[in-house]
Amino acid sequence: MKGYRHLILAGLLAFGVLLLDQASKELVTDRIMKGELVDVLGPLQFTLTHNDGIAFGLAGGGGVFVILLAALALVALGAFIASAPESNLTWVAGGLILGGAAGNLIDRIRLGHVTDFILLPSWPAFNLADCAITVGVILLAISLLTGNTNQKPGESVVDGR
Repeated sequence: MKGYRHLILAGLLAFGVLLLDQASKELVTDRIMKGELVDVLGPLQFTLTHNDGIAFGLAGGGGVFVILLAALALVALGAFIASAPESNLTWVAGGLILGGAAGNLIDRIRLGHVTDFILLPSWPAFNLADCAITVGVILLAISLLTGNTNQKPGESVVDGR
């Protein structure tokens, strides 16, 4: 069980991100008309937009290709997390990325587009899944660059001695 702890935690975090993402998109879709701007706090606004491309609308209209690419990326990330050292940064990063990617993939399959609603000045609209993916990628980069494996001082990465 100990060897799978990081996988279980990553899966639970991914599921939480997925639920929060889908609930927020449903709430916005029910309360805001497409193109409407709602002031939230300072420069932060909510609006309802649909993105049929990848990040920030690139490759718009990609359809099945974008869905297959996203599904393949999810499988590859899952395999990476399963083979990665048991690091808190790695499982948190993986859970955030998996949950966010799954949330946007569900939108693509169910709706044919991703629902975006968070709007900041001089930036394309995005959603909570995008936030989770971004934070996850940053944490993963930190984990890979620092070699963070939750080792005890003097412990070998290979054999735990």
